[in-house]
Amino acid sequence: MLLSTVKARFGNMQGRTDGGKGRFFRKSLIMIFIVSGIPGLIMGALVYGIAGGRVESELLQLHYGQIEQRSQNIDDQLSNLELLLSHWAFDNKFDYSLNGFDFVRNFERTQDITRTLIAMQGSNALVKKAELYVGGSSSVLFNPEYTVLDNKTTSGMYDKLIHGKNVTYWTQWSFDTTHPDTKDLTLIHHIPGGSLHPFGVLVFRFDNEKIANLLKTMTPYDEGETFVLQNSGELYVSSTGSASNSPFVTALREKIASLGAPKGSFFLDYKGKTYTVSYGSLSRIADDWTYVSASPITNIISPVVFISKLIITVSLIALLLAALLSWLASRSIYLPVKRLVTLLGSHANWAGREDEFTVIEKQWRDLHTESLELNTKLKEQLPHVKDSFLHQLLQGYLNEYSEEDLLRRMERFKWDVRHRHFTVLYVQLVGMTNLDGTFRHGDEGLVTFAAVNMIKELAAQHFEQSDTINFHDLTAGVLLITPEHQSVANAFETFSEELTQYINRILKMHVTIAISSPVSHISDVPLAFDRTKQAVSYRNFENVNQIIDLERNHLDGDEVSEPQYPFALERELIQALRTGREEEARDMLASFLDALSGKGAKEIDVQQGMLHLLGSVQHAIMVSGINPNRLFKGANLYEQLSQIREPRRILAWFQDKVLDPFQKELTERSDAQVKRMIEQVMIYLQQNYMNDISLDNCADYTGVNPFFLSKTFKQVTGKNFIDYLTELRMEKAKELLRESEIKICDVADQVGYQHSYFNRIFKKLEGMTPTRYRELSRST
Repeated sequence: MLLSTVKARFGNMQGRTDGGKGRFFRKSLIMIFIVSGIPGLIMGALVYGIAGGRVESELLQLHYGQIEQRSQNIDDQLSNLELLLSHWAFDNKFDYSLNGFDFVRNFERTQDITRTLIAMQGSNALVKKAELYVGGSSSVLFNPEYTVLDNKTTSGMYDKLIHGKNVTYWTQWSFDTTHPDTKDLTLIHHIPGGSLHPFGVLVFRFDNEKIANLLKTMTPYDEGETFVLQNSGELYVSSTGSASNSPFVTALREKIASLGAPKGSFFLDYKGKTYTVSYGSLSRIADDWTYVSASPITNIISPVVFISKLIITVSLIALLLAALLSWLASRSIYLPVKRLVTLLGSHANWAGREDEFTVIEKQWRDLHTESLELNTKLKEQLPHVKDSFLHQLLQGYLNEYSEEDLLRRMERFKWDVRHRHFTVLYVQLVGMTNLDGTFRHGDEGLVTFAAVNMIKELAAQHFEQSDTINFHDLTAGVLLITPEHQSVANAFETFSEELTQYINRILKMHVTIAISSPVSHISDVPLAFDRTKQAVSYRNFENVNQIIDLERNHLDGDEVSEPQYPFALERELIQALRTGREEEARDMLASFLDALSGKGAKEIDVQQGMLHLLGSVQHAIMVSGINPNRLFKGANLYEQLSQIREPRRILAWFQDKVLDPFQKELTERSDAQVKRMIEQVMIYLQQNYMNDISLDNCADYTGVNPFFLSKTFKQVTGKNFIDYLTELRMEKAKELLRESEIKICDVADQVGYQHSYFNRIFKKLEGMTPTRYRELSRST
């Protein structure tokens, strides 16, 4: 509470000091910011105004130049196609001899024409197909293979091309009678070349997609529109596939028509966007074409936008940098004042409106009064602070502090720790279940409180400095600080005996006291405390009171022989649980705990043995088809069991928390008559396991079908018949190996096996030979 008050006061002082600067600081900050920031903003605005507009103009001019250059390139490509087709039209392969020629009889020339058309088709990437049509009474089409046209519709479609108004001309023509709306851009030349009476045509059909890609080269942007059209309006090709009567194309054509110039550029606002438009002429055979390229101006001037954003960003960064530098400079100028304000803290009524120096006198007086109040509270809270520090020290929470830091902190708490030894005592009360109703479960805190008061009184009588920690669970810790060269062994012994007598007489309970070896460093106290806690777990169950002095006694585990784990009682207990014999299971549990805690067993031995039994019972529950997590509702049984130190409470807890839920579940899941039958079989196996026994023998013994017996045996015990019999024989064999000196062959005979088979199955199940198992069991 005291520390929290000091921290809160310090936090308030710091908050007001950092957040409530006075007029001097604000004026210096504003002046420096104006001097450093405004020139940068002015320069940024000038650069933006001069550079931005000029770059935008240059980009537009560059765009117009690119459009004109690329349109000239397209014009050149189309001119080359016209010259190429004219060259082939005057070739002697396509002269007057084709009129009425028998292409079937003279197949060599037919093949030559096909090869020629294939070469023409591959001469330019834009050409999708090169065709030759010869009209007359017997129409022939090379496509580029020779084809006789019996269909008058198809012949008529090609005849119209022969009667065109020009010898060479461009058109958009539909060659698929089933899809008249699908038209290809087509270049036509009459044959023979230069004839006034042509009888056929050479046709270049162009790939619409490639023509569209060619038009896209006039504008390098994804958005916008590029198209060409004949001035007569019969031919229209678009890079995007839009129709000639689309609203955008119509708007462009109307705008170009209103200008009346053969070429030029302009801006067009359409649906909230501004487009820059370039247009011009392409000179074609018999008719001129007009090309139009429209692109959103935002695509063209995007570098300008980027530069503008960059200039604005740089200006803002410069402004922020100026603000930061201004703040740093102001802090440097304000530093002497801040030191004084920080030293004294801010006045409670000052919010930065007053000058810093006007409040210093008031603040000094307030701090002086507050210091007196804090000193008074410190004296009142010191015992609580000492208890908190001692608790953290014993639990090892202060390991990061150096020895000198710990000494200084303890001295601040009024401990005399220089040239002293430190001894830790751990006191544990037992026997609460033996008080015949004096205390009940849940009174642990009350009992511990009473014991801690006794410890404090006795420690004050025998030692100069002592402090006691109440752990509220029938345990307490004591830190004793004694002179470095003074022997206090007799004081420890007297104190322990008197404390034991007081607790026996007043609280009617038994006590175990563990005394650590003296240590000369504060940093070694947590380790000494851990050792005393560990030493208490080695107390003998058969002793009612016990004093364990770690300086005199070494807990190496060799003082008495280790108790044997009662495997047979465990097996019988689990068997009684599986078959639903509740009373017998209770008796077996009591016998098991008695066997485990006898023969000088220590507390840790009993705890470990009961934890092992808990694991075996949980295993039996799992093999019975029951989920332990569901049965015990997710409780951590191992943690609960490890906290119990008294035999009666262990027995009651095990019965209430483990055995009863399992028995209840089995009762609900298994029929009593079936369990009795399986119990008879298990008893029969217990009595006859040394004989040649089988599932059929047991079925005859109980008077049931072997299949039914096998199934119900698995349901009740969780194990197959043969597995259970094998496990029973192995347990009997291990018991004979541990507790007798008979030969291995005789052990095999007594559990119903031949000697060789017994060795094999024992090694398979246990991982070692019977002889090795006997050696290991004797060495432990």
